[in-house]
Amino acid sequence: MNAYLETFLPLFVAINLPGILPFFISMTEGLSAADRRRLLVRAVATAFVVAVLILFAGQLIFETLGITLNDLRVGGGLILLVLSITDLVFADYRRRDPRDGADAADVGVVPLGIPLIIGPAAITTILVAQQTYGYLPTLVSLVANLLLVTAAFAAGPWVIRKLGPVAVRAIAKVASLFLAAIAVAMIRAGVAGMLAG
Repeated sequence: MNAYLETFLPLFVAINLPGILPFFISMTEGLSAADRRRLLVRAVATAFVVAVLILFAGQLIFETLGITLNDLRVGGGLILLVLSITDLVFADYRRRDPRDGADAADVGVVPLGIPLIIGPAAITTILVAQQTYGYLPTLVSLVANLLLVTAAFAAGPWVIRKLGPVAVRAIAKVASLFLAAIAVAMIRAGVAGMLAG
């Protein structure tokens, strides 16, 4: 039981559910319940597929492509930085109609599925947990965390109703500002890791 708990908690911290929930709420503001569910399913499915791929073949993929976690930090950070600046200045990716198939897939995959739900911190945690505790505890912890993410994201409409549209827009802008800061921190950590290596 300890192995399951000790893989669950670090992954919960790495996914940072309280930190990513505002982004989901801001991106799904104004969507119908069906569109929000579709986006949620795409985001969680993407996160699950990527995480399982990392769990079972992460080291092999990294070695084959010649990339490191630091490269992933910089790449993921740049994507988040562009998205956050776009939202802060133009609100462009939130104005796209997620009912359109291509846009829903784009937003569900990036930035929600990766790198928000499964980002460099979660990928590192999955790799370390697999090497320390094995495949089964890591997989169970991953599924448990993604179920929590799904439940929290599904409660998004209730949060929107309670806060009201003006408060949600304000939270969205603050969330985008913090997202930019997180992106810069990811890039800085990646560059520092490269220089140290």
